[in-house]
Amino acid sequence: MEFFKNTHFDFAGRKWWFILPSLVFLLAGTASLIIKQGPRYGIEFRGGALMDVLWDGTPPIERIRAAVSERVNGASVLAAHDLSGSNEVLISVQLTSGGDLTSLRQTIREALSSTGATFSIRSFEVIGPEVGADLRRQALLATGGASGGMLLYLGWRFRLRYGVAAVIAMLHDAFITLGLFSLLDQEISLTVVAAFLTLIGYSMNDTIVVFDRIRENLRTGTRESFIDTVNRSINQTLSRTVLTSGLTLITALSLFFFGGPVLRGFSLALVIGIVVGTFSSIFVASPILLAWENTAARWTESRISPQTRGAQ
Repeated sequence: MEFFKNTHFDFAGRKWWFILPSLVFLLAGTASLIIKQGPRYGIEFRGGALMDVLWDGTPPIERIRAAVSERVNGASVLAAHDLSGSNEVLISVQLTSGGDLTSLRQTIREALSSTGATFSIRSFEVIGPEVGADLRRQALLATGGASGGMLLYLGWRFRLRYGVAAVIAMLHDAFITLGLFSLLDQEISLTVVAAFLTLIGYSMNDTIVVFDRIRENLRTGTRESFIDTVNRSINQTLSRTVLTSGLTLITALSLFFFGGPVLRGFSLALVIGIVVGTFSSIFVASPILLAWENTAARWTESRISPQTRGAQ
């Protein structure tokens, strides 16, 4: 199945039409991260307590928020009912040094009881600040290790320039996703980190498909410029890219709308990452490769020209 047949879009020639919006998103996300002094970490990374409460009927979410906020400072209440129809409510509280967990649990229970509704506590999880800091380090190591491993693989499988272009495009996707999470005031949790690693692999796979077709077309020996080869390769893989990304995006959107609060951050990261990753495979990675090739060609020409003039 092909949605696009024999297309001849000039992707490389109009690259700035698409690179400029990327720069706007990158600058906006960076500004948001600077103003907010970094991402908004979830309980797993900053340490805290998470209570999962199941209600008998629709939870009175506004009364719950008012009752809990009155007794517990910095508490966050998330209702699943608006998203998936579930009667669960998640209450997260950041722990302070020397805090009494038994007293905290009892205080939250009393606050919930004051709403006059029937409920049951399904779980009460606690993560210390030291564990949260260790999880942040592990998440950074996992992301950095995945990026480094992909760079080494692409440098060996293709050429170094292909690997660098693909990794820059992948970092572009990760930073835009992180910036949008900051702009939307969304938490970075362990499931979101898992989504980040997923979208890194997804974006890299899309880029490799385009790069592999560029390499195949270069081997045919046709007498065309490198920019024409890049454009032809992108057009040849366009249907595959749209079909794969479109179907995956539908799945991610289903998770976002029907997966409930636990998967909301994960699915949101996937939705953003799939869109941005598909975009960068065409409009970021390929122009970087093209710029590298043009720079290398000019450098080679500048080295050869003086020798040619001297021989004459």
